[in-house]
Amino acid sequence: MLAALLAWIIGVNLWTVLRFRQDKRRAAAGARRIPEAHLLRLALLGGTPGAFAARRLFRHKTRKQPFSTHLMLIAAAQLAVGIALLFLWLRK
Repeated sequence: MLAALLAWIIGVNLWTVLRFRQDKRRAAAGARRIPEAHLLRLALLGGTPGAFAARRLFRHKTRKQPFSTHLMLIAAAQLAVGIALLFLWLRK
């Protein structure tokens, strides 16, 4: 189970970075963009580290509002869930 979870996290983060890169390239070319909702959904599915890395790496969507706020809220919620799960695990 742990291996499957790790594979999911790696996969969704790689996919998130690739989609951010693709959106940056589309923006530069004036082509149709990837919807922000799609990028945020990837973060929600576990791609938050990839989203933050891609923003920094490609300098993409770093000042965009409300996208940045939504991404921060997703990260905060995931951190809270992670801490809660850690405390539950430690109580066993």
